[in-house]
Amino acid sequence: MQLGLAIPLALATLAGVLGSHLAMPGAIEALAIGLLVVLAGRRVRLAMGLGVVALVAAQLLMVRGGELSPGLTRQDLRLEGRLVSVVRDERLARLTLAVTACRPLAATLPDCRGLGRVRLSFFDAPAMVPGERWRLTARLRPPAGFANPGAFDYRGWLWREGIQASGYVRREPPPRRLASAPFSPRRLALAHLDEQALAPHHRRWLAALTLGASERLETRDWDLLNATGTTHLMVISGLHVGLVAAFALWLARGLARLVTPRAWRLAVWPWWLAGAAAVGYAGLAGLEPPALRAMIMALVGLWVASGRHAPGPWQAWWLALALVLLADPLSAWRPGLWLSFAAVALLILVWQGRARPQGVSGWFRALVRSQLLLAPLMAAAVLLAFDRLAPAAPLVNLVAVPLVSSLLVPLGLLGWLTAWLPPLSTLCWTLFGLLADALASLLGLAATWLPLWLPAPSRVVPLGLALGLAALLWALPGLAARLRLVGTALLLGVPLGLSSSSPVPAEGLLRVRVHDVGQGQLVELRTAGYRVLYDTGPRFGSGFMPLGSLWPPGQRFDDVLISHADQDHAGGLPALREQHRVTRFLAPPGAALDVPAEPCTAGRAWRRDGVAFRILWPPAGRDGLSSNDRSCVLLASVGGDHLLITGDVGRDAERRFLAELPPGVTLLVAGHHGSTTSSGLSLVRRLAPRHVVFSVARDNPFGHPAGPVVRRFRDVGSCLWSTALDGAVTLWLGKKPHPGLRTERPAAWRQGGVGGGCLALESPH
Repeated sequence: MQLGLAIPLALATLAGVLGSHLAMPGAIEALAIGLLVVLAGRRVRLAMGLGVVALVAAQLLMVRGGELSPGLTRQDLRLEGRLVSVVRDERLARLTLAVTACRPLAATLPDCRGLGRVRLSFFDAPAMVPGERWRLTARLRPPAGFANPGAFDYRGWLWREGIQASGYVRREPPPRRLASAPFSPRRLALAHLDEQALAPHHRRWLAALTLGASERLETRDWDLLNATGTTHLMVISGLHVGLVAAFALWLARGLARLVTPRAWRLAVWPWWLAGAAAVGYAGLAGLEPPALRAMIMALVGLWVASGRHAPGPWQAWWLALALVLLADPLSAWRPGLWLSFAAVALLILVWQGRARPQGVSGWFRALVRSQLLLAPLMAAAVLLAFDRLAPAAPLVNLVAVPLVSSLLVPLGLLGWLTAWLPPLSTLCWTLFGLLADALASLLGLAATWLPLWLPAPSRVVPLGLALGLAALLWALPGLAARLRLVGTALLLGVPLGLSSSSPVPAEGLLRVRVHDVGQGQLVELRTAGYRVLYDTGPRFGSGFMPLGSLWPPGQRFDDVLISHADQDHAGGLPALREQHRVTRFLAPPGAALDVPAEPCTAGRAWRRDGVAFRILWPPAGRDGLSSNDRSCVLLASVGGDHLLITGDVGRDAERRFLAELPPGVTLLVAGHHGSTTSSGLSLVRRLAPRHVVFSVARDNPFGHPAGPVVRRFRDVGSCLWSTALDGAVTLWLGKKPHPGLRTERPAAWRQGGVGGGCLALESPH
């Protein structure tokens, strides 16, 4: 392959990626053709470029087109396939299944043969091993996730992983193992590791650092790595694969020097052996996307280092990017890809044309200089990708990178190489554990002294761009030190000096946010100096609580009002107590909650920052009500606007406090998620709410919101919103003008819009 093809090949690959994502293949292909004509100028290259564009776009469109049909949501499907991964968490097993056959059990349902990869939850699963073939019956839904401001984009993660549906395994008919897993050196190595007398955290770190088994790391491990900016050390990256390749090359060239002392420098086979070692190690790590990317980059790097008809550094950079995207087009949406290539690009810029370091001191200075120059660029990339900044990262990586690359990884790999000599292997892994403990202590101290910083959303992009430009300023050759210092100060001073758009409303305003928490309810109310939660969202059977993903730990809430003790309203209490601080809990009398709570009864009222809050229901001393009818009903009023949240009260209870309601309500959070048991005709006509929000899960099995309820609100002219379709819904009440209403999902996600900022909702049943 001619080296001039590298840039056109990479551009054609990126064109295919963008074309499939933007659903504009014609325009993107036309752009690719123009670039190829300019950069290549030959018919064969043009044909190759068009072929690459079509190939990459087709791969991605097949992934998107294979997503589960909405008509198959929550239907029983018979799946056959190979287990890609099995992650256990107490009773729950999370499976990734590569589907080879799919058919609905009901003959009248649409076909599902295009399904390729699914993610399943399986409670009390039998022994299951990656690589096995299984026949399962499952209920699935199309890829989806919660949409809340600043929260993790689960749907985006499913897309990046190529997951086309998610769901759970049915116990009837029982699952059946069709074939055992083929031989796997990685699985054999992990089983051997489990038998060793090592501390659990030593086993976890050893598996992650040497075998790429990052799924074995626990949440506390990831929290520590994230807080110190060292997550890149715990996945199989170019650092690990490069070390293996370099070690193999060193051994092979040493052997060549003994065999052919006069011509050892001309021997080609050591380079091939190093490449084979890189491929073998990446295969041992499972050839997951990080390992695959590292393998390709290591192979191209070996070619450049060999000097045999090799490309220059920049041609090699473009070639590696093209090959990675060709092998795995979905990696274009993984931040790790751009982190890796940005780091390599900066190192090329810094070291191209410089003399090779000499001696230990020379290599030490080179390592320190590289780390210091990489620090702002890596910080910028992490900030832009994950909205977080680890202030300790530059200093910690100065110690952690050489410790991991020079001692931990070599000791871990040497332990595997000497596994047939248990005393020597145990010695290596014991030393590994001691160094791992020292590293963990260092990371813990750094995270305590310089904790993770989550900047305001308005500062993320300006600060990220400033850090990236500052890194480029220090990497460019020939600039005076004074110019670099002044430029860095100006670049960082501008975003830090910007006034962040505060999430706290001004005096006389009430911000209402109905969070997207699935089939449950969580409403956050904020004034200038007061913050209250109405309900805490659900807790799922897996133990996951959506509340835990909404805010970073350490938030303070003045009041938390629990409407009633049902799991979909009070399920997030454990996460709230564990991660945040609450001044006061309010709950209906007799509610079975694990927190001390003051009674939430009719007549209780308070005022904060010009906003009046009043409890309308339940009445004090009223026994015999069902759990739903004991729900606390909250009315908040400010500047002529009114908010009403009724919990799960039924229509009979609604009629009893109807006289206390103001005619005309700005926002109503629909009772009982839009069930027919609530939102009676008398309440709807009395309130005639301007906006109604249904807090429901997408494709929920209850049919919420119910058709009759939807039609009642539409008959009185209400604008209807659903967290299932719109994500979190935010509305400002009070002084005019105010920002109005905003939804977290853009309009393209909605179905059946009728204009005027309203959404036409219909019940699926």
